Amino acid sequence: MNSDEKEDCECTPPQAETSLAGEYDREQEESDIENQEASRMKRAAAKHLIERYYHQLTEGCGNDTCSNRWCASSPTFDRRLDNNTAAVKALELYKGNAKLCDPHPSKKGTSSSAYREAGCGVGGGSRGAFNHSACSDGRMDHREGQSVRVEEFKDVTFLTEERVYEILSACAEREDYSPLIRVIGRVFSSAQGLVQSFRRAKPHTKEELKSLQGKDEDKDEDEKEEEEVVTAMEEESPASTSRRGLRLFLFGFVFLFFGGCQGTSAEQSADSDEVSVDVEAVRRVYQRLLSNGKMEAAFLNALVYLSPNVECDLTYHNVYSRDPNYLNLFVIVMENGNLHSPEYLEIALPQFCKAMSKLPLPALAKLARLWSLYSAEQLRRMIETFQQLITYKVISNEFSSRNLVNEDDAVVAATRCLKIVYYANVLGGDLDTEHNEEEDEEPIPESSELTLQELLGEERRNKKGPRVDPLETELGVRTNDCRRPLVPFLEFVNEPLNEVLEMDKDYTFFKVETENKFSFMTCPFILNAVTKNLGLYYDNRIRMYSERRITVLYSLVQGQQLNPYLRLKVRRDHIIDDALVRLEMIAMENPADLKKQLYVEFEGEQGVDEGGVSKEFFQLVVEEIFNPDIGMFRYDEHTKLFWFNASSFENDGQYTLIGIVLGLAIYNNCILDVHFPMVVYRKLMGKKGTFRDLADSNPVLHQSLKELLEYEGSVEEDMMITFQISQTDLFGNPLMYDLREDGDKVPVTNDNRKEFVAQYADYMLNKSVEKQFKAFRRGFHMVTNESPLKYLFRPEEIELLICGSRNLDFLALEETTEYDGGYNRDSRIIKDFWETLHSFGEEQKRLFLQFTTGTDRAPVGGLGKLKMIIAKNGPDTDRLPTSHTCFNVLLLPEYDSRDKLKERLLKAITYAKGFGML
Repeated sequence: MNSDEKEDCECTPPQAETSLAGEYDREQEESDIENQEASRMKRAAAKHLIERYYHQLTEGCGNDTCSNRWCASSPTFDRRLDNNTAAVKALELYKGNAKLCDPHPSKKGTSSSAYREAGCGVGGGSRGAFNHSACSDGRMDHREGQSVRVEEFKDVTFLTEERVYEILSACAEREDYSPLIRVIGRVFSSAQGLVQSFRRAKPHTKEELKSLQGKDEDKDEDEKEEEEVVTAMEEESPASTSRRGLRLFLFGFVFLFFGGCQGTSAEQSADSDEVSVDVEAVRRVYQRLLSNGKMEAAFLNALVYLSPNVECDLTYHNVYSRDPNYLNLFVIVMENGNLHSPEYLEIALPQFCKAMSKLPLPALAKLARLWSLYSAEQLRRMIETFQQLITYKVISNEFSSRNLVNEDDAVVAATRCLKIVYYANVLGGDLDTEHNEEEDEEPIPESSELTLQELLGEERRNKKGPRVDPLETELGVRTNDCRRPLVPFLEFVNEPLNEVLEMDKDYTFFKVETENKFSFMTCPFILNAVTKNLGLYYDNRIRMYSERRITVLYSLVQGQQLNPYLRLKVRRDHIIDDALVRLEMIAMENPADLKKQLYVEFEGEQGVDEGGVSKEFFQLVVEEIFNPDIGMFRYDEHTKLFWFNASSFENDGQYTLIGIVLGLAIYNNCILDVHFPMVVYRKLMGKKGTFRDLADSNPVLHQSLKELLEYEGSVEEDMMITFQISQTDLFGNPLMYDLREDGDKVPVTNDNRKEFVAQYADYMLNKSVEKQFKAFRRGFHMVTNESPLKYLFRPEEIELLICGSRNLDFLALEETTEYDGGYNRDSRIIKDFWETLHSFGEEQKRLFLQFTTGTDRAPVGGLGKLKMIIAKNGPDTDRLPTSHTCFNVLLLPEYDSRDKLKERLLKAITYAKGFGML
């Protein structure tokens, strides 16, 4: 590693001499060379400790006032345990490192004392290894026990819930919390210590333990010992037999814990989505400790020390692949409810986020699956933690085109960590991974022309298909699979970040896909719809320019006529015939031309298309296509929405062309006045319609089916319906359809009504319009197949992208409007203009928007995002106001009165149609 890499990694704090990766390597080597004798001694020491727990549970320590809740002598111990139950509980207490009582003087000379002495003799030398501080030195006076307990805490290298409470209790008695603060600092600053801490106990059944008795390294010796025990059990009394059986039972566990599990735990942890941390225990410990202000600094300082070493281990030493339990430390740290406090935001949390962002993909997926089990409040706490850090860094720095927010390590790392929580939010929500639309059977034809890369002898880059997030692939779930997340998606959007993000630079990083440059477009959940729309705009424009350059180069090579635009020349009176025929020819001959910049010309008119002519073209086409008289779509008077006409006489090509029009509108940044239910946009994004989608597409039918599901009487006898449904065609004739074979003979009952409702909804939203929708989707994808549309937007955002905002806030428009030609905000005519406009009704306001901008809908983000200009067009006159819809410019003469202004403006917006040259 060179010096630069060392600085970037920040492997070791100044006071640290070795990294934790080195400790892992040394421990691995020591484990490999450990001989059988040492392993046998470990098992013997563990066996003695477990036996002490067993006798503590069955006989007690002899102190009638004992405060240990797991001691039979304690007044609070009200459980009567049989031998087997006590043995299993002893195993749990051993694994949890629970408190062990010292035998009371009254127990001197008993069998318990013998076990105590044995435990001290055998296990005393390895107490530090096992972190069991229950055993007293025989030379120590009992009166010094309290001070001994505090001194023994110096050897604690990992924690359990019981051990924390034990230390806390000892510190409270002495009114000195420094031992606990030192233990927290030591354990929480050590990756090894945190990985081993707060392990979840998994009790084993007797069958599992018995199956492992014959797998010891010293198999012959163990079998001999078992035979001797069995023989002794046959000869001794029942009480003695139970104790002998316990010893054999415990011995099997000791082999499992020290001999068998070490070789397989990593494999089990890697394959399983479960983690070995007792999360509830961690939360209880944090709740107890964080209520004491003295502990906060210990956690903070430990995290500052821990994070750089963890980052180094993950970056250079591949720790997670060797020990998947390494993930435990991230689970434990993230349970700290004070991570979002100001003390953490400066150093500790940014360093920890950088370390977490280095986790490999399987580890990120495992964390997401674990956090998906959390409640909405617990997820929201983590969201707020990362959002707080991002906002703090954005506000405390001055980001610009020279100092990009993309280059701030803390913001980037926090965003990557927020992605884990985002997918946990998706996984934990209401998922529908089954109802997916089938892919088009026929692939979308590629351009017959050579691309620029092919002309230059390079391979075409965009053949790799649309981008997919690697974490999404690893988890096997898509954002669109989530019908209702645990936490609303809007809570993941960070507005301060959106305000400082240089989208042109960010889009460049998104397309280049280098490891050194981070793009926030790879985490679209943090971007608002306006920012994402800007990213899509850059993608569309660059694609247009690319097609234009390719056309120029192709014409030079092939000698053909230059045609850099998608030109449509149409007649107003025959706009559908002219436009759709021309688009159909392009789609058949060379679909790549659809990705050129659209240029519309109305025959007999002088308007030059700089965007405004295209806006009116799209609006006129939409008005004609959705005319109920044509019969391609049905209009619902109740919902004011359109739906595909299942019995339409139009061919598939007509629906394909409508899909092309919708795609072109997005591609050319035009807003359409279309009214589809949300299920259409979900289907465009690859999801089939289900029963819940009927709520907005057909609320009357949805309510009827809902009442059917909730009906408490006999459905079969009271309703007498079958699996046959009826619809009407364009002429009102009934059409019958069987939801299953011989549906007219299958009654709907209380048992099969859910199936009936699901099949009814599937027919209405999918099967009945399958042919029409497939053609419509195919046309849409002809234009958008290479666009990051699916990657960036959710279905509700696609609707906003196509239809614009329905909320018209003219006060926001007034705030953002600019003035030219001698007008300013304080001009008399301008004040009269805004007072007049605000007095208009809703329909008149829409007509004004149509007159000025070419559409009566607000863009994504509302009217505040519309850059309108009001320019002076001469002194008082009888001429009407005019506009440049391409540039959202209103040319307003300086009328001498407010009444004249209102009269002239109303006439202009009411009778505006067509284009001319001024």
